[in-house]
Parts: sequence; C-alpha cells; structure tokens
Amino acid sequence: MTTLLVSHTSFLDHDTGPHHPESPARLKSVLSGLDQSPFSGLVRREARPATAAEVALAHPGHYLDHLRAAIPEQGLAHIDGDTVVSPGSGDAMARAAGAVIQAVDAVAKGEAANAFCAVRPPGHHAESERPMGFCLINNAAVGAFHARAAHGFERVAVIDFDVHHGNGTQEIFWNDAKAFYASTHQYPFYPGTGARREKGAHNNVVNVPLAGGSKGDVFRAGLTEEILPALTAFRPDFIIISAGFDAHRDDPLGGLALDENDFAWATAALMDVAASVCAGRVVSVLEGGYNLEALKDCAIAHVQTLKDH
Repeated sequence: MTTLLVSHTSFLDHDTGPHHPESPARLKSVLSGLDQSPFSGLVRREARPATAAEVALAHPGHYLDHLRAAIPEQGLAHIDGDTVVSPGSGDAMARAAGAVIQAVDAVAKGEAANAFCAVRPPGHHAESERPMGFCLINNAAVGAFHARAAHGFERVAVIDFDVHHGNGTQEIFWNDAKAFYASTHQYPFYPGTGARREKGAHNNVVNVPLAGGSKGDVFRAGLTEEILPALTAFRPDFIIISAGFDAHRDDPLGGLALDENDFAWATAALMDVAASVCAGRVVSVLEGGYNLEALKDCAIAHVQTLKDH
C-alpha cells in the first residue's frame, strides 16, 4: 500500500477575489510540488462531493442550507470580513469534505496506508453552526465522524498544527467523550481561542499555545511532552491531521518560526503513535499556509514523510 492523494479541480473554482490570501494559487503550488517525480507512486483520486447527510455528522442539517443560500450566482459574497464565497464555492466545499471521507474510506478498507487531502476551502475554523476564518465546512470533523459512522471507529482524534487555533473542531468535539482534539498554535492570536485551560467537557481537548516567534524546538517539545502522550493515552481508532503550514517562518499571516523539517518531524511522530494504537490509520487534510513557496516545501516534506516513514 502507498499514500493516497485526493484532490479536485473544483477547488480552483472557489474564488475569493483578488489579493485574498486563501487563493487558488495555494492549491496550485501544493499540487505542483506533488507532481514531482518522487511522488509518481502516489495513488490519486478525484474528490467526490459529500452528501448533506455526511456533512450533518458535524453540522446540523440547516447549516448546509444556509451556506448554500449564501453562495451568489455571480460575483463574490462575504459571509464575514474574511470569508468569501463565489459561484464555485458550493461544489468546492462539498468536495473538500468529500475528499476526507474518501480518504477515510480508503484507509479503513486497506486500499491505502494513509492519505493526504489537498483541498480548499480549509475547514478547522468552521464551528457546528458558524462558518468563519476562510472556512465553510469542517472537513476534518466530518471525516472523523464518518470514520465512526461508516466504519465503527468509535474513538477519533484530530491533531492540528496550523498557526491558528482550530476553534471549530474544538467546539464540535467539546462534549464528545470519544472525540479528541489537540492543537499547537500561536497564542494569543486569531481567533482568540486555544488557551491551555480549554480542555473540553471530558478532558478531551489539549491546547499547546506557542508564543509568537517560537521556533521548532518549542513546537517539538509541546508535541513530545503534552500532545503525543495524551493522544497515546486516548488510544484513538483513527487519527486525522489538520495540516496547516502557516506556522512556517516565512508565512505572511503567522508569527511562528517553524520550517519544513519541523512539519516532517511532527508527521513522523504522529505516524508512530498511529502505528502503536490504531494500525497506522492516518488521514491528513490541508488547512492553512499562505507563502506559496513555503507551502509547497512543507507539503512536499509532509507527504514525503507519509509515504516513506
């Protein structure tokens, strides 16, 4: 088995307007890196749209109706000051969630060792009833709950190393004793959540806030000393990575100082936990990352590790 790459051209049709950092160029950069010869052996599949019932695993049924109603027939519409939709956004958001579902299915069935979903829009800021922060559907949460509903993996975990805290995933998982969320992120920073004291209703949330300017040693220590032991103790049946690469030192929207080697290290560390507790079942989904070259380098390092570790 090898690593599965799930993506779709519809993600390029999610138009956020000129000068918006969450642009189609991000995905083009990632895919250009993964089109290089070291990745010729990846299994590649086109993302299918998630159904309304699948999205409803993480969001109430009316949420998707409200999102669809906000999508314009032409031009751009603002859901909030940061979150923009266009005529292509409906298909893109459905396929972004669907990509994670497909990846979960493939890994659960043994068709792939693990998977990376190169998608946009990202998802980890989307709360159960509130899109925000460039995010429409919480792709990671939909995938995690699909792993439970379709394959019986009751204990699900999402590990998030985006520079921004995944308030949406935390909110969706907060009261679910068999759903674990852990995050490293710059703090204080957007969206204002992610303090260490935020632990979930069942002690199922682990936040490791990092001060602005933190380098890889601090990031690695947070994972080694706090997140990895808690994840191992939780013993998930399936692990999903919210892979945001905007903690890179060159990212224009972040203030941390990581590099691609730190992301490769984190990927390998999470794969080691997965090998010990859940037969290596890992699916990763793209979140942030806004310097195009840094994003490409980080995606290459991340997927190379998924493939070869």
